[in-house]
Amino acid sequence: MANVPLTSALTERATHDRIPLITLGGAPSDASDGRVFPYVFPAPTNWRSQNTAKLRFIGQRVGGMAQLKGVKIAHVYPDNDFGRETLAILDHQATQYGFAVQHLAAQPPGLDQKATWLRVKVAQPAWVILRTGGGVMTSTALKEAAQVGFPRDKIVGPHPTCAEQDMRPAGEAAIGYICATLYGTGRNFPLIQDILTSVYARGKGAGPESDVGTAPWIRGMLNGLLTAEAIRTAMREFGNQPLTGAQVQWGLEHLAITPAYLKEIGAEGLMAPITLSCRDHEGGGGVKFQQWDGTQWTMLTDWIAPDQALVRPLVEASAAQYAQENGITPRACP
Repeated sequence: MANVPLTSALTERATHDRIPLITLGGAPSDASDGRVFPYVFPAPTNWRSQNTAKLRFIGQRVGGMAQLKGVKIAHVYPDNDFGRETLAILDHQATQYGFAVQHLAAQPPGLDQKATWLRVKVAQPAWVILRTGGGVMTSTALKEAAQVGFPRDKIVGPHPTCAEQDMRPAGEAAIGYICATLYGTGRNFPLIQDILTSVYARGKGAGPESDVGTAPWIRGMLNGLLTAEAIRTAMREFGNQPLTGAQVQWGLEHLAITPAYLKEIGAEGLMAPITLSCRDHEGGGGVKFQQWDGTQWTMLTDWIAPDQALVRPLVEASAAQYAQENGITPRACP
């Protein structure tokens, strides 16, 4: 779920009803602090963590993080809560590494971005960090980038923009575009092959088989995987019986998906290993980067770890502020 306002609206209800909300890399980054947000799980990484991984990727491309000093980066984002989620972390990173960041807002739903991309053209940044939630705003951004002559292989977007369904409408303007992804791409995983054989071949697939292996399909499947593994973990504690929402929440907070287990279930490379806890609802997952070649995605990197030393104190500070403003007493975690 990429929609920060929607997740924020559901947070209070999920907490009241004691029903876990798995947002798979979405939700406000504050929700990573399980002491304040006991029922929201933005695993495997939150938005701020993903942004630090983007900077580490760009750092790799320019020859090291020290080489970011003096580099000009434009940040194109929708002027809403989702878009503004990473403004502060980018400013922190700009101070830390010495690059210059220019924040350029586009009005949702992003159908008209001409003025924004003309400002990109004038600024002449070395890189653009694109902050869109997928859909028409992404394809429009790539078309406008092409129109002003900005190279798409210097644009890095978030995981909601990794959808093949968003690249195709942009046509040639999308070629070269890079996005951060929280999961592998394609069908070449034993787990997905098992789903094709055991589910789709029997006519029980949800939606068209052509969607299998695309980013939105994999995101939904991994959401189901985390839910199933949380239930499995909870049943080891509470028995093989119908579980309450609070018991499944316990299962999520005791969930450890190791490299060995990912290999066992045929999901090696499909997602990063994660370990959740009462305090940490993010799990320490990694981010990969992939590039669109006009037909499909090509993976550029292995898992890149976010900068938790930078992100976690900011998460805890903003979560504490949220708790104070909303009269919430944070839980005591082991």
